[in-house]
Amino acid sequence: MLKIGIIGAGRIGKVHTESVKHLVKNAELKAIADPFMTKETEEWAKNIGVENVYSDYSKIINDKDIDIVLICSSTDTHSKISLEAIKAGKHVFCEKPIDHDVNKIKEVMDAINKHKVKYQVGFQRRFDRNFRAAKEAVLAGKIGDLNILKITSRDPGPPPVSYIKVSGGIFLDMTIHDFDMVRYMSGAEVTEVYAIGGVMVDPAIKEAGDIDTAVISLKLSNGALAVIDNCRRASYGYDQRVEAFGSKGQVAVGNVPESTTVLSDGSGVTAEKPQFFFLQRYMDAYANEVTSFINAVVNNTDTEVNVIDGLKPVIIGLAAKKSLALGRPVKIEEIEKEYKL
Repeated sequence: MLKIGIIGAGRIGKVHTESVKHLVKNAELKAIADPFMTKETEEWAKNIGVENVYSDYSKIINDKDIDIVLICSSTDTHSKISLEAIKAGKHVFCEKPIDHDVNKIKEVMDAINKHKVKYQVGFQRRFDRNFRAAKEAVLAGKIGDLNILKITSRDPGPPPVSYIKVSGGIFLDMTIHDFDMVRYMSGAEVTEVYAIGGVMVDPAIKEAGDIDTAVISLKLSNGALAVIDNCRRASYGYDQRVEAFGSKGQVAVGNVPESTTVLSDGSGVTAEKPQFFFLQRYMDAYANEVTSFINAVVNNTDTEVNVIDGLKPVIIGLAAKKSLALGRPVKIEEIEKEYKL
């Protein structure tokens, strides 16, 4: 049985720890590490059966019994730890993004090619059963030729400004999932990006050098158009929807409500609000993506979300940042030329 080590015991690290312990088969969680390990987190890990808890993640990298490393630490450590784990011969699952710096992602790509290990990037929405069903409908030609892809992504509330300052900005932190979904749902590459945005939620976000609301238009290599709208505040809950419109029809994915209860009375018809937190909506998807990765390791097959899939949304995000700054559309090839891709 494959042995797993998780680096990072924050919110997403705990999600993966829980899913590996309770939902993922054919793997055993041997250790978890976090440089900011607290007594409370250590007790939590021990209580769910994690044998080894460290503050020094190198103990996981250097453990010859560990086959797979899940990198769930802060974004600024992803590429560094990826390189260390790859060079140690570990198969790596890395939460998005690999890095905000394309050159550092290129270093990870080179290391993967040299050491021949499996590498997967954590874009969990691809493993949500609803989005996957919509993708399959598009692939099967059920809507004909794709014309317009619309993606809505709105969080219940913004993260702390301290996080905003180091997040890389909304396009590389939040919208990066939507850029990945554009590629996933369309089966095409983005060729041009035009982004507009502003601060409508919290003035402190502007002071931190970012925006909190955006609309992004994209041209795709298959001739289709895509539109993404983002906001860091949705008072009614976690709002993530997709609609693919084509020559023969459309397929859409709506929000997941707190329950399917609908009250009908003399005052009207009332339904439940959407689930309020992304962990509620995607817990199964997190387990599914790790299971997929483990299957790729066991069967020596390609990972479903490889390092190129990790690179492309970052490039699109950089194009969106440039578009917002310059007030004009930006072709993806402009960014690729900057990094000699």
